[in-house]
Amino acid sequence: MPEKIYTYESDEITVTWDKFKCIHAKECVHGLPGVFNINEKPWIQPGKSNADKVAEVVMKCPTGALQFTRNDDGAEEPAPDVNTLTIVEDGPIYIKGDIKLKNADGEIVAEETRMAMCRCGASQNKPYCDNSHIKAGFEAGTEFNPERLQLEETEEKGGELSIKIRPNSALFIEGKYTLQGSDQTISTEKKMSFCRCGASANKPFCDGAHKTVVFTSE
Repeated sequence: MPEKIYTYESDEITVTWDKFKCIHAKECVHGLPGVFNINEKPWIQPGKSNADKVAEVVMKCPTGALQFTRNDDGAEEPAPDVNTLTIVEDGPIYIKGDIKLKNADGEIVAEETRMAMCRCGASQNKPYCDNSHIKAGFEAGTEFNPERLQLEETEEKGGELSIKIRPNSALFIEGKYTLQGSDQTISTEKKMSFCRCGASANKPFCDGAHKTVVFTSE
């Protein structure tokens, strides 16, 4: 999981940008164009707006490429009350929550509140999306089979969301979360494996296709 982080400061707030997590969702440039302007250098100038507004826009970045630290007495980003997984058509799954990314031994390797999870299998920054799905011509809708999750439907949606990465395999998600596609939403606490090789016939869930296509990923 490479990273290339740039830092932009004002008296009130420091914004960081991880180039390798950015997939140009453009929430920042649309949300606060006076601060986030790709036609200026530096392209992020946090001093051009109120720190609260800058923080608000940063928290809309779905990949977690943008982060902030307050230099005043302002509040830092809280862990969301609800864990959500949003399926993007022909693209990644946006995850927002109290995310604990773990290796196969269960050790925490990253703590996140926002991330974009690769599901095409082509990213060079797995498990994060890097927009490789575009060049790969990945096609996948937002539909899912709710019967895989309904048996353990719950009204509670927060708390730790554990995402375990296993080499050459799926992502295993455990915790309370809401999964949503374009026309479907379900809240559950069922432990589920999600495809990240791009070959499953039961997307977004894993069906073991990674073994057939010989998917490789640490």
